[in-house]
Amino acid sequence: MKTKRILVGSAGLIAAALALAGCAGNSGGGASEQPQTDSGGKITVWVDPPRVPAAEAFQEAYPDIEIDVVQIDGTVGGKTVKQSFANFDAAGSGWPDAIFFPSNDDIAWATSSSSNYAADLTELLPDVIEGYDPAVLSFCDIDGKIRCLRNDAAPDVFWYNKAFLDENGYTLPTTWEEYGDLAVQIAEEHPGKISGFLGDAYAVNRYLQASGCPTNDRVSESEAHIDLSDPTCVRATELLTQMYDAGALSTQGIFDGDAAEAGVNLVMSPGAVWWGNYLFRDTWKIPAGEMSAVAPLSWEGESEPSTGNEGGGLWGVSSHITGKQLENALTFATFVATDPAWQVELSTGLPGYGPVQDAWLAKLESDAYFADIPTVQQAFKDAASAVQPYSYMLYDTGSVWTETVSPTLIADGTVEEAIAKFGEELVNQATSVGYTVQ
Repeated sequence: MKTKRILVGSAGLIAAALALAGCAGNSGGGASEQPQTDSGGKITVWVDPPRVPAAEAFQEAYPDIEIDVVQIDGTVGGKTVKQSFANFDAAGSGWPDAIFFPSNDDIAWATSSSSNYAADLTELLPDVIEGYDPAVLSFCDIDGKIRCLRNDAAPDVFWYNKAFLDENGYTLPTTWEEYGDLAVQIAEEHPGKISGFLGDAYAVNRYLQASGCPTNDRVSESEAHIDLSDPTCVRATELLTQMYDAGALSTQGIFDGDAAEAGVNLVMSPGAVWWGNYLFRDTWKIPAGEMSAVAPLSWEGESEPSTGNEGGGLWGVSSHITGKQLENALTFATFVATDPAWQVELSTGLPGYGPVQDAWLAKLESDAYFADIPTVQQAFKDAASAVQPYSYMLYDTGSVWTETVSPTLIADGTVEEAIAKFGEELVNQATSVGYTVQ
């Protein structure tokens, strides 16, 4: 069995790779002009720290595949990886054979015509693709081609503190409008109790995406549809206004250092499936047997539930390789996307790959953390198909949200003013990176 090789200290390693890429680039030509390479089998993969166990599990499962694992900066919204790839593209060499993208937005530049890094997996991994719910894999479907694989599904379910609602005789909402009304009632009857967070980058998905609001509507590689005056945006803004004015929403973000103090007072909220273990259990230390989840809410007048999506990582494979090198990279991608050794035994998120979801969900029973575990399990499964369309773009919607919404509210602005500033800056950001906005 080959010795494991995890290359940590990524800054130096990437710098060295860039230097080599620079030398290779002296011969001229960019990413799209270079012939595909075949190392004979050895592959290099880039992963962020939480995905190192996935690479280690692969090494255990495939000891005969020679692999270098480079641990990279996993900061969401970070620019290190993007800059490295820009240099690789200019030089015509240096790319990893597979990567876990630190930010889901990275898939936008990785599939752009100027880079074309992420391989079209449609014909390369048809059986793997078949195992995904189309809604889960929709983020990888770019112009009809599957350009990545989802690591985990991160649809929003409707979380609530069952112990609190039962104790106070509150009826669980089934629509977004009922959620708003109940949030106001609880805030009035139990001051300090909250029903949502507005300060983190995922809040835009939690509310605007869940309403179908066009903030990330990709028309083409160079065109985006952004329209905060759309009725779907207006209804979400009105809902947030109703709750915020009643004191039912926090301007904090779920990742803030002091969010746990507010988190213990959260009585209900849309939120990703990973909120359960990551936030409620491990970060906010909410006691077992209190939190539960049901399927996403629907909007009044609509028969189907409607929800957002918060994260869910993406794996990509290089388009610049062929032969045994490509074969081994595809073996790696298949393993990290589908194999229970990673997706069930080690991954903390609900697998994006459908056939292993039940095995992962079964672990909730032994954990015995949630109230009404069968309902939570079913909610997790049902939520994926309710996620509203949303494309990852060259502009960072989440950052625009955090830079406009909470600051406006903290400065005593209204929700309507905050959303208006968000929309204006979103258009500015989109045009600044080259989109024509419709």
